[in-house]
Amino acid sequence: MAVDSFETGHEEQRTGLPRPTGLLDVLSVAAVALDTRGRIVFWTPQAEELFGYSAEEALGKHAARLLIHPDHLQAVVSLFTEVLETGRGWAGAFPVRHKDGGSRLTEFRAMRLLDDLGDVYALGIAADHTLLQRVETDLALCEQLINQSPIGLALLDPDLKYLLVNPALERIDGIPAEDHIGRHLRETLPFPDVATVESALRQVLTTGTPLLDQYHVGRPSADPGREHAWSLSFYRLEDAGGRVLGAAASVVDVTERHRAAAEADRARRRLALIADASARVGTALDVEQTARELAEIAAPALADVVAVDVLDSALSCGRMRRRGNGPEIFRALALKAAHPTVALRAADPPGDLAAYEGDRLVTLCVHTARPVLVRHVGPRDLPRIARDAAAGELLARAGVHSYLAVPLVAHGEVLGALDLKRTRNPAPFDEDDVVLAAELAGRAAVAIDNARWFQSVRNTALTLQRSLLPEHSAHHTGLELASRYQPAQATSEVGGDWYDVIPLADDKTALVVGDVMGNGIDAAATMGRLRTATCAYADLDLDPGAVLQHLDKITCDLEHYIVTCLYAAYDPGTGRCSIANAGHMPPALARPGDAPRLLELPAGAPLGVGGVRFETTTVALRPGDVLVLYTDGLVETRQHSIDDRLNALLALLDEPRRPLEETCDVLLYGLRHPDDHDDVALLVARTLQAGPLPPVPPLP
Repeated sequence: MAVDSFETGHEEQRTGLPRPTGLLDVLSVAAVALDTRGRIVFWTPQAEELFGYSAEEALGKHAARLLIHPDHLQAVVSLFTEVLETGRGWAGAFPVRHKDGGSRLTEFRAMRLLDDLGDVYALGIAADHTLLQRVETDLALCEQLINQSPIGLALLDPDLKYLLVNPALERIDGIPAEDHIGRHLRETLPFPDVATVESALRQVLTTGTPLLDQYHVGRPSADPGREHAWSLSFYRLEDAGGRVLGAAASVVDVTERHRAAAEADRARRRLALIADASARVGTALDVEQTARELAEIAAPALADVVAVDVLDSALSCGRMRRRGNGPEIFRALALKAAHPTVALRAADPPGDLAAYEGDRLVTLCVHTARPVLVRHVGPRDLPRIARDAAAGELLARAGVHSYLAVPLVAHGEVLGALDLKRTRNPAPFDEDDVVLAAELAGRAAVAIDNARWFQSVRNTALTLQRSLLPEHSAHHTGLELASRYQPAQATSEVGGDWYDVIPLADDKTALVVGDVMGNGIDAAATMGRLRTATCAYADLDLDPGAVLQHLDKITCDLEHYIVTCLYAAYDPGTGRCSIANAGHMPPALARPGDAPRLLELPAGAPLGVGGVRFETTTVALRPGDVLVLYTDGLVETRQHSIDDRLNALLALLDEPRRPLEETCDVLLYGLRHPDDHDDVALLVARTLQAGPLPPVPPLP
């Protein structure tokens, strides 16, 4: 206060005028004192401003004659006489004559005064009636606005202590008005960042720049269980002379808007999650990979710990039994945590089988084909969630507080369950989470269903394919043999590639490689029929071209099938190999001391075209020569030219003396890629010394 007084006095010395400091200065309240004869004995500067007369002009004059119109003189004299005689004050308004000759309605407060000598005086306090009425109206309006406003309002002193709060602020923060007064702002604001708010408000007091629409979130004492949001604005308060009185704060409850925005944002994130799941879940026809993709989508967007468990009976694609109330055997397919947690140790590792009794929540989920939600997990719930007591203790240590299990349902069949737990995410699962989880589980279940049936059909075709391939000896007369069949890893079904080694008369051996265009069980079955026919015609000791001619007729009778085939007959007694080609890849020859090369053979048309003759070419082989027969899946890719791939094949045959089994591995490893979309049949033969050989013509 001493500083303010000094500043006020300094201002008066500098300007010669008192510095306006409050409402009285705004109203310019005048004071006039009269003695018992009605003469003016006291006249303030405000009186001069109000009535126009200077002190020299007013002092000693009879007030009624100076200031009152003759028409009102008697009434005014009677009023002041009564005040002097009775001592009762009077309040009211009456017209006063101004020095300029005009008349102004003036608000008066009259009262009797006594000095220390016992003399009596009349004191009149006066203000312009119109100005006073306007101020009173403004104050009444402000009071109503403050008291009835839905916006919380507060006045604070420079130390940020409450001076006044309105009813709306009481309702917003749940603290009565009287409990605000004298307390610091930090004691009532329910914001975690109250220090930041105070710092910003002090900046407003220093600079005078308002701070508008500051968004804050917290939990008021009146409703600690729910999050609320407020918009805060701060303004500096000054008097007419610029002295800082404190600050005004307005608080608008924007909780509903905050919740609506949060819900809209949550809905956008859920839609984005579903869109992401549509692109990322089910990218391959593989059950385990689909389960992993589902788990990776759900954590952490939906849960902190995610497990995908499938009924073991569903993986066999057998007839599903009617669900009862008994135990179920689950195979864990995927497990994902959003952060390191001991809850992972409580879950079944992917690939493991686990039996869960009928009272477990995951079992209840698959039995009822309905989601199971435990919003708030308690000690009684953990035994129904965990596989055993030890796992329950781990879940408790991890802080599992909310649980949700959603069935994996595809085409009306329950395949398993999506198991979700929350540890760090403080919000419990709600009905919106159930809907989102069911949507994700439904999409994944269809992909898992497709994958399990594909794998079942593929396994059947692969079993058929392998059953139709020969189990030949590694040695035939004059030949050492090795072979491989490798199904495609990325294709939708097994193809119709095959190889065969057929003993012929006179120690001869037929080597066959073929490829049925198409895939699946039908292609494998067609391959089996052609292989059987090839064995039958080979047994007739026919020329290779004639064998292909007969196979072409059979293939023409097979609807919608085209087949490539290479048939070679090797005679160890002469060292000659007769070869006929039906649209197949040329064989490769690796000879010690020479560069590997492809045998130049007439390409021929594929089997099934009909009406085409197949030529037989005879090749002279030496002991140690390696002949490589293969299907196009070994060399054809979508990224490389066939010439480049054939050159790569020859480059890998640079060591003819390498063991044949190793040669097969080198070719497959060097030329195959896990994503190749075709099967491979590979047959490698090395000629052996079979005794004295007659002269043979050179290689074609």
